[in-house]
Amino acid sequence: MESDIQFVISFFGILILMVLSAFFSGSETALTAASRVRLLSREKEGNKRAAMVNRIREHKDRMIGALLLGNNLVNIMASALATSVLIKAFGEAGVIYATFIMTLLVLIFAEVLPKTYAFHHAETLSMRIAPVVRMVIVIFAPVTETVTWIVRRVLKLFGIDISKVMAGSHLELLRGAIEMHEGPEQETQDQRAMLRSILDLADVEIAEIMVHRKSVMSIEMDQPIPQLVEEVLNSPYTRLPLWKDNPDNIVGVLHVKQLLCELRDVGGDFEKVNVRRISMEPWFVPETTNLYDQLQAFRQRREHFALVVDEYGAFMGIVTLEDILEEIVGEIDDEHDTPGVQGVRRLANGSYIIDGTVTIRDLNRELDWGLPDEDYATLAGLILYESQMVPQAGQAFVFHGYRFDVVRRQRNQITLIRVTPLEDDGAAEEV
Repeated sequence: MESDIQFVISFFGILILMVLSAFFSGSETALTAASRVRLLSREKEGNKRAAMVNRIREHKDRMIGALLLGNNLVNIMASALATSVLIKAFGEAGVIYATFIMTLLVLIFAEVLPKTYAFHHAETLSMRIAPVVRMVIVIFAPVTETVTWIVRRVLKLFGIDISKVMAGSHLELLRGAIEMHEGPEQETQDQRAMLRSILDLADVEIAEIMVHRKSVMSIEMDQPIPQLVEEVLNSPYTRLPLWKDNPDNIVGVLHVKQLLCELRDVGGDFEKVNVRRISMEPWFVPETTNLYDQLQAFRQRREHFALVVDEYGAFMGIVTLEDILEEIVGEIDDEHDTPGVQGVRRLANGSYIIDGTVTIRDLNRELDWGLPDEDYATLAGLILYESQMVPQAGQAFVFHGYRFDVVRRQRNQITLIRVTPLEDDGAAEEV
């Protein structure tokens, strides 16, 4: 009779311990798998349980330590209790029976089942169990702190300092979430490209997106006013750099609106127009400035136009607010622009005829290519960098899964290239 009572008590003891083991296993999975973004959103909406989960997750080492301690404690107790009962019933063979039975019970009902459920209901379950888990963390705090101290000291003996290991960059998490935003729709691809570009603003320098000085339309300040007005009218731009003595000596910026106001004020008499008086002071920015800082500078100065110089102060090109916005949203075409990327023409056979000055970033964005752009900005720069030479017209190269045929070269500048995407990336480096 007494043995039957002990068996019943042991049975219910093992059952309770298994339930506790399932709780600890499921809690660990729920709290680690719950979406941080959704929980933060719910916390801002006033959900106190979500706020509690976020506070617990701020100290993951304590949380995981307490849950693992509780889980191991109840599992060992359940196994010891089962072994004791089965040894009394079957003798020494009871150890084997206890090992087999407890392994199955723990695996199925204390590990796989609760963790599977917790993984698929992470946010809901984590908010339900948060008060209990917080209590467990407080109760086990002395033990978990001691264990953590011992673990850190042991790891330091092997040259590992986990206090210096970062949990992970928030930007990397965002990039991963953006890459998961997939779909065949063009709208989805555009959204993904836009979100990537926003995160890249701080990593891209002005030199990579500026209009090079060879392509800048500027006006000589000291030329006759009728000729100057004619050049302004023939220009598609509203702001034009003014130069004196030589095109690299920029002394001002002329706004078309200011010129029209001046012509109105002088009654259309060109001889009375004072270009120097109506021009704006040029704003020079270094080519190494990143796009995020330049965007903030445009906003603070309430300007849309800046002149880019190198480390020696030499004029390199211009950058506008529209250039930076196009890095985010893609090409912004107006009535003077040709739709699509300037200098890119698709052929019927699937290849492209591209100007050498077209930037790699524009090609990757518009054509969904994956060409690297860390060491150069333009397509011509890619060929020069990879080939380590100035190729002749007619030479062809294969880099990064694309074939590049040099169509035209002027002096030492590659001006026109035929690019053909290849299916076989294992082609030779030079054709």
